[in-house]
Amino acid sequence: MRLRKKHFAIPEMEVNPYIFLRPEELKGKWQDQFKNKRPIHLEIGAGRGGFAVELARRNPHINYLAMDMESNVFVYAGRRIQEAGLENLYGILGHGENLEEYFQAEQIERIYINFCNPWPKPRQHKRRLIHPRLLEVYKKVLKPGAEIQVKTDDLGLYEAGLEYFPEAGFEILESCSDLGLNEDSIVTDYEKKWRGQGIKIKYIRARFPGKI
Repeated sequence: MRLRKKHFAIPEMEVNPYIFLRPEELKGKWQDQFKNKRPIHLEIGAGRGGFAVELARRNPHINYLAMDMESNVFVYAGRRIQEAGLENLYGILGHGENLEEYFQAEQIERIYINFCNPWPKPRQHKRRLIHPRLLEVYKKVLKPGAEIQVKTDDLGLYEAGLEYFPEAGFEILESCSDLGLNEDSIVTDYEKKWRGQGIKIKYIRARFPGKI
């Protein structure tokens, strides 16, 4: 479903000090932006930003970047991030395919991908955020030992991911087709929706061993 264009989105984000519309301009400068050398974790497909805000609030010793390519949705993440006013969280309007333009090699220590579009038709599979084509891009900016954590409601995407990660040279550390909740769980807006409908949440945690 195509979202109705929100003409206020880009102008609003342009004046939001927590959002970067041209992240390539900060390549090699992220530590200066955060004013420290702490680890950087990235969420790809951050949507309305609730997950990233809560992560950053709980973990002040880690720097977080929430990224999405859809300005019509991400404008609301921008509001959340600005309202939170956290020193360890910024937003990026950008695409996973372009991570090399935004970051130096070995700069990202963890990637989160939550409830991305499963692109179910075979001709669409290369657009999946965990397809080997994109995993190869991520490897260029991941630090050896970095992790990618994935949540999805889609069984087909989950099962494909169990093949995608090893194919791209990642080690699967953990996988689950019915993820439970505990006191440390951060439940995204989509996750609340799917759980409310009785849909099981699938989870993969994979590690990038380094140069292969």
